Amino acid sequence: MSDPSQRPLAFPAPLAPYAARAEATRGRLFDEGESATRTPFQRDRDRVVHAVSFRRLKHKTQVFISNEGDHYRTRLTHSLEVAQISRSIARLLKLDEDLAECVALAHDLGHPPFGHTGEDVLKECMAAYDGFDHNAHTLRLLTKLERRHARFDGLNLTWEALEGVVKHNGPLTGADAVKTEPLPAAICEYAKTHDLWLGSFASLEAQVAAIADDIAYNNHDVDDGLRAGLFSFDAARELPLVGAAISRVEKAFPQAPRDIVIAEAVSDLIGAMVGDVVAETRARLDDLKPKNADAIRHAGRQIADFSPGMKAQLSGLRAFLHENVYRHYKVNRARSQARRVVRALFDVFVSEPETLPPGWRAADAALPRSVCDYIAGMTDRYAMREHERLFSGAPLI
Repeated sequence: MSDPSQRPLAFPAPLAPYAARAEATRGRLFDEGESATRTPFQRDRDRVVHAVSFRRLKHKTQVFISNEGDHYRTRLTHSLEVAQISRSIARLLKLDEDLAECVALAHDLGHPPFGHTGEDVLKECMAAYDGFDHNAHTLRLLTKLERRHARFDGLNLTWEALEGVVKHNGPLTGADAVKTEPLPAAICEYAKTHDLWLGSFASLEAQVAAIADDIAYNNHDVDDGLRAGLFSFDAARELPLVGAAISRVEKAFPQAPRDIVIAEAVSDLIGAMVGDVVAETRARLDDLKPKNADAIRHAGRQIADFSPGMKAQLSGLRAFLHENVYRHYKVNRARSQARRVVRALFDVFVSEPETLPPGWRAADAALPRSVCDYIAGMTDRYAMREHERLFSGAPLI
């Protein structure tokens, strides 16, 4: 690390004792001089915003295929909403807002086209090789595939930012691991050169970004589902959390049109969930009494979380969304089409590598991973155009 006396003066204050400290960062894999105007976490956030993979999120599926309508969420607008909620919670808990925002903005960079459907197909395609996981691919983008610097590949983010992205869902190894299957190859490869403490929980800032992800998608999927007509307004009145929010809005604004009621109810719900997370997290902090950020990492449990009561209601809401939005026949049709597109692209590129752009061609053993990287970086519309160019079919959507 460079001389601490040369660090910038823009560090946020006051922060809680358990907050991540930009001035005490564990640094970057490749040492760089400090910025005179930004903290290390502010630089991390800015590098994510300027990344090519971040721009591509604007045409990647959240739930609806990106060109089905201009008013539905994409991966980009979802990430922006997660970042806004993350900053709000981080501010209330006296955390480093820039680190929380950075993790929130970066958390979905590794998603391929067509959302989880595209991921499922790439997992199948790469099963005989070393697999595919969107979270691991995010790390791969941040540390290898993004090319914006002369001295290193990737964005060279701080240890804290990379830790937060990799452990978005919790520890990856040890007794607290969230999954039991083997670690994705990209994470194993990177861990050999940069230890991200895969067996511990992430910083509280990263935990806040993860819970903000839940808040954002639960609420905007209700909003988008209603506006798309996937379920009725009357059905929404019967939903856990949603029905109560609608009732509160209609009582306060009895003459409001339905679209305003929906928007106000979603805003009300986000506020209620943020308040619940802050209250529950503060209670856990009071119990733990952490003296520094590492005490959060070694707490043995998640600290930023919903209360048990909120979790119970969210379980019912998620079950409804699963059946009435994510598995709606219109969404299923789009997913069916997306599966065929991704599978066809993978098969033709692996069997006929001369059809790949020159920069993506690789030797035999490395070819499947290169093809996977190429497809994972595509937007929905680019994947459809590539399919049209290669198979001369009619427009897919």
